[in-house]
Amino acid sequence: MDNNKPKNEIKIDISPEIAGGVYSNLAVISHSPNEFFVDFIAMAPNMGQARVQSRVIMSPENMKTLMFTLRDNIAKYEKTFGEIKQKRPINPGSNGNGPDDLPHPFMA
Repeated sequence: MDNNKPKNEIKIDISPEIAGGVYSNLAVISHSPNEFFVDFIAMAPNMGQARVQSRVIMSPENMKTLMFTLRDNIAKYEKTFGEIKQKRPINPGSNGNGPDDLPHPFMA
């Protein structure tokens, strides 16, 4: 028995297909009483329809844990690399879209 190995260590295996990841610049979050659904979507300008690239379903407890973990990781990132600033067009009317026409990248 290896007494030096941490008790809560989890070995994680990732297939090459999953390791490649999928790009997402939009997430839509919905929920039922028992689950949260997070749809990750890739959207491009002038694209008539966007397709869900991946859907993650989590329990409310796990979603809240994810929220705290994301908050902690963003704070660590900003401490190392500086504040993450959301980009908005300098002249929103130039492409026919007003500031309210721009979708927020993560919608509820």
